[in-house]
Amino acid sequence: MSILNTPGSCQPPIHTQVLIIGAGVTGAGLVRDLTLRGIGCILVEQKDLTAGASGANHGLLHSGARYIKSDPASAVECRKENHILKKLAPHCIDTCGGLFVAVAGDDEKYIADFPQLCAQSGISARAVDLADAREMEPALSDRLIAAYAVDDAAIDPFRLTLDNIAQAVDKGARFFRFTRVTGLTVKQSEITAVHLVDTRTGREYTVRAEIVVNAAGAWADQVAAQAGISIPMIYSKGSLLVTQSRITRRVVNRLRLATDADILVPGGTVSILGTTSVRTETPDNIYPEIEEIDHIIEEGAMMIPVLETTRYIRAYCGVRPLVGDANSGDDRKVSRGYALIDHTRDHVDNFITITGGKLTTYRFMAEKAANLVCQRLGIDPACQTCTEPLPASTDGQWTEPGLAPHQWMKQNDPTDLLLCECEMVSRHTVDQIIRNMGRLNITPTLEAIGLRSRVGKGPCQGAFCSQRLTAHLYDRGVFKKNEGIVNLHQFLSERWRGQHPLLWDVPLIQAQLQEAMHCGLFGLELNDPKGQPDKPGAGGGPSGRVNA
Repeated sequence: MSILNTPGSCQPPIHTQVLIIGAGVTGAGLVRDLTLRGIGCILVEQKDLTAGASGANHGLLHSGARYIKSDPASAVECRKENHILKKLAPHCIDTCGGLFVAVAGDDEKYIADFPQLCAQSGISARAVDLADAREMEPALSDRLIAAYAVDDAAIDPFRLTLDNIAQAVDKGARFFRFTRVTGLTVKQSEITAVHLVDTRTGREYTVRAEIVVNAAGAWADQVAAQAGISIPMIYSKGSLLVTQSRITRRVVNRLRLATDADILVPGGTVSILGTTSVRTETPDNIYPEIEEIDHIIEEGAMMIPVLETTRYIRAYCGVRPLVGDANSGDDRKVSRGYALIDHTRDHVDNFITITGGKLTTYRFMAEKAANLVCQRLGIDPACQTCTEPLPASTDGQWTEPGLAPHQWMKQNDPTDLLLCECEMVSRHTVDQIIRNMGRLNITPTLEAIGLRSRVGKGPCQGAFCSQRLTAHLYDRGVFKKNEGIVNLHQFLSERWRGQHPLLWDVPLIQAQLQEAMHCGLFGLELNDPKGQPDKPGAGGGPSGRVNA
């Protein structure tokens, strides 16, 4: 098995049947689908996998009930894919179930219509006695007026993406990370060359493909523009919060039309609360804002009061790639369905865009895109992802909460020291991850290891494990000279972005400790290779919430 990560070394054009741009979950699903059909593929990604919305969502496997009123077609798609994924990718899913709950003051007409609307979309929604609901989830408000059980679940988007790509690579696909599209050459109604650059080395090269698929998510319009094509995109930013501990066993949804801060999703040992919908001009350089955080907590506490006083360890945000008129009003009224665009209509016959949609429907989106690719290639192989189980790969296993501590305790090796105490990730686990990355020609970095494990995702958010991991990589000969310092700063800067809007109470104390350690002791702010101010302790101030 090999993944090409240094394509700049290839001077002649690289040839393939299909080039897929974007390694979010849709691109990952598509490369697996096409590879299983026997089609040669190259997948390219400007950063690392799940760098966009695929790595910045709830991790909710929708039952479909959220969209029964606003988008019934999406509701049906979610319901069908929910059942398929539970059957074919169970290792990526926590089948925890879900509740829709209403509190005093919520729209009683919508509450009354809810079971019938669910039934119209074929979605199971069972009325639950209020006392039983509070027994099932003791954290629920005592102001409940209605509760329904649905088939929601939690899904790990990182493992899902890693496993899809791993099987595709096993079957012969190639994956280029940190590879950005710089141009598309269009001649006689076809893309004859895709020009790429390795963003780490600056090397430029060309791929010639029979079909080019744009699966770049929120960046789909930017890719299409390089072929002279306009895609009307709306960038809707959603911010979310991670609690220190798991608040509920099940997914809990507010029983009302979709709006801000109305979903709490279990994420292994934590819970994820969100989200917002804020129009933004660009999918780049987005941050969760303090005002959003305060709003999310205030709204969420109406259905689960303990959210007002619990500790949050991180905030993050992503951009929904919605296809629609930018002059429309409420972004939540824009369809959550996918957009599959055959650019023959734009006089580019071998170019396809697949964007929009949801994590829950990624496989279905990939299947529809793959069907169109096959049509363009003049072949008709059957889709296998609707019946073929997704194999669990060694590349994705360490994203699972609780697996690393289980393995560490099972092996009972006193010499296997913990590098990340919050998530109990040991040296042995990190060495396994490094070996997997080496087999795939992926250079280990702190961010890459963090993406493929639980490192840095606990309450300390990398304050302690980051320097232990850096030292370990120096010991292993992975880092040389100042590479570790550069890596450490980049890793902590990303962690800091998620801590900055939470600076009240314990997180504020922790941030001051982190600043003292990494800036005062290590002088890390003096070693920023890009001169950026986003180091621990830099910029901004605490939220107005003094002692939440």
